[in-house]
Order: sequence, then C-alpha cells, then structure tokens
Amino acid sequence: MDRPSSDRRELLKVSGAALAAACLAPSVRAATSVSAGAAFGKRKTQRVVVVAFAGGVRTRETLGTPDNVPNLRALAAEGVVYPRARTSNLGHYGAALSMFTGVAEQKGIRENVRGEDPTLFEILRKDGGLAAGDVWLATSGGAQQVNYSYGTHREYGARYGASTLDGDGIFNRRFQDLLRSFGKSAEASESEARVLARLRGSLDRRDAERQATADAVERYVRDELARGTADLTGANASDAKALRCARNILALLKPRLVAVVLQDADTAHGSFGGYVEVIRRNDAMLGELVAAVKADPDLADSTAILVCPEFGRDKDLNSRRGLDHGDGSDDLVYVSCVAWGPDFRRGAVVSEDVRVIDVAPTVCDLFGVKARSAAGKKLPGLLV
Repeated sequence: MDRPSSDRRELLKVSGAALAAACLAPSVRAATSVSAGAAFGKRKTQRVVVVAFAGGVRTRETLGTPDNVPNLRALAAEGVVYPRARTSNLGHYGAALSMFTGVAEQKGIRENVRGEDPTLFEILRKDGGLAAGDVWLATSGGAQQVNYSYGTHREYGARYGASTLDGDGIFNRRFQDLLRSFGKSAEASESEARVLARLRGSLDRRDAERQATADAVERYVRDELARGTADLTGANASDAKALRCARNILALLKPRLVAVVLQDADTAHGSFGGYVEVIRRNDAMLGELVAAVKADPDLADSTAILVCPEFGRDKDLNSRRGLDHGDGSDDLVYVSCVAWGPDFRRGAVVSEDVRVIDVAPTVCDLFGVKARSAAGKKLPGLLV
C-alpha cells in the first residue's frame, strides 16, 4: 500500500473503506442485527427508506403539479398521503434535523454543530439492537448534513450513529482523481494523506465481518465509478449522487434503514425555474430508487419508503422571481408527506394535521422501538 505502484484492487479497498469509515461512519459490520427483527414479526416491512426532500419544497410544485413528480405521484397513489404535515423550524438545518430526532429543533440555518437529542439512527441502534451496517445515511449537503448521523446525548452519541456517505464527496471528480493517483504523495494534501493512512490502518484489522463489508463496498465503488456517478451533473447533481448512493447501498447491503437528505431545491431563492428543474430531476432519481426496490426480490415486498420535505416555500415570488421561506403562509408551513410500503394503506389521504417531527417516531415504531425522547407521534392512519 505504501508503494507508488499500488494495484487497483488495493486502491478500491481504500475507497471502499472511505465509504464505510472516512465519511464519519462508525465501524461498519456486514452482519444484519436480529435484535429488532422480532419487532417485525407480524409485519411484512423489514426495511425502511426515508427521503428528506430538503431544500424547501412546496406541495404546489410536487403533488399539486403531477407532471413534475410522476414517480412521487405513483407512490402516493399506492400509499398514504399526509397533505398537512406541519414543519417545526424554517431554517434548513434545524428543520431537517427535527425530522430525524422527532423534536422541534431550533438550530439556525448556518449552524454546524450536532444536536443534543438522539436521532432515530441512534435510537434504533441502541434501543433496537441494529448494527452499524444496518443503518445508513446518504447526504448531499456536505459537512453540515453529516451531523444528522448522531447527536451529543450522553446515553447515545457517536457509537450509535449511522454509517454516513456524503454522495458528492465520495463521487466527485477530485476524489476519483485521488484514487487514480494514490501512492503519488505529491498529489495528495497533508489532510488527505492522514485520511488515507487511517484507512490503511483500518484495513489491517482482520475482523471477518468488517472485511466482508469492506469487500462489498469495494465492489460498490468500482461499479459506481464505472457507471459514472462521479459524472452526474445538472441542477440536482449533489442530490442525484446522494440518491444514487442510497439506492445502491440498499441494493448491495440490504440494510434495515437508509435515509437520504437532499438540498439542491434551495436554488429556489434565486430561480423558480431552477427549483422546479431540481424537483423534476430528483423525482426521476426517486423513480430509479423505487424501481430498484421493486426489481429486487429481497426488497420488493419488504421495503417501506417515506418522502417528506423539511418545509415548503413562500406563497409569492420574491423580487428575483424566486421563492424564499419566511412568510408564514400555509405554502411554507405545511408540506405533503408520502408513505408507501407493504403494511401501509393504499390510496389513502389523511387530511388531519400531522407534523414533520412525526417521521422519526413512526420509523422507530415500524421497528418496534419507542422513540422516548421524541415529541412527535406515530403518523395516524398509516397501517392497514
């Protein structure tokens, strides 16, 4: 590994470990926890995908404009829609964090610190017995969003966090170039060299479960580089990479929980047209994820998907012909949440008010785990 002539297999092992370790992931195990499995005993649902359609997305441009979101509309037609899901915060960071903690977090839009409340990932790992390899988070918003993996609560914390992928960070052109030039120290910064040294150390461990995960993720990175995930471009490039990561981790490792956090819709501040384009493109990527689930016999009849924005957008366009988020209108405060899965009602609309913070306790309940720290409740009218 220290020689400039390191072969491609060793490079890919390092990149595989990067997915499992460098992106703030705890030690990943390939074995699937069975502790929470008993909680599923009476249900078909074995896996859950949570898509935080973050960045500020109004219902008017999603379910209110069917042509923009054919794949989301299809999920809605086969599942349950909550058209009046109330947000708890109007800043992206705190609002999305609230979805994962079940608490109305008041973090500011530019804060980059972990929350004090445990996330659903921590709750499911500590109280539900899920392994690190069972619980994944794919993000598109960089360093701030990886904070969603775990909080600072003394009873939970880092050892119970989600295995985290920053889709843009892993599959960007710079990372790809670094892999190709690995071993040529002049082309790696000091910080990158430290990361790679740490990864080499992690691969020296002979733990069979860890090595099995590293091998599986090695194949994933190899396939993704070949398929051109690093080359995804356009208005939703970061979101597309995060959704692609989520889709393929689900198909490859079959974990119990995969969450993905989007962000590119925030382009709405300066461009309504760009914002709509992001919605359309993200819907197409959501369609890829759903198609992968339906095509996989291990996933098709056992996977539930929840899609929910963190908040909406203002009622009227701003002076730049974009959409901000601060007028307190129903377009901003209420969003539409869609839930689809084998144990959920089909073609149902629940018109009563619910809250975005209800997502976390609902997901925990699907695993038979109570989110004791959450202020939200289980989504009503969900199960058959």
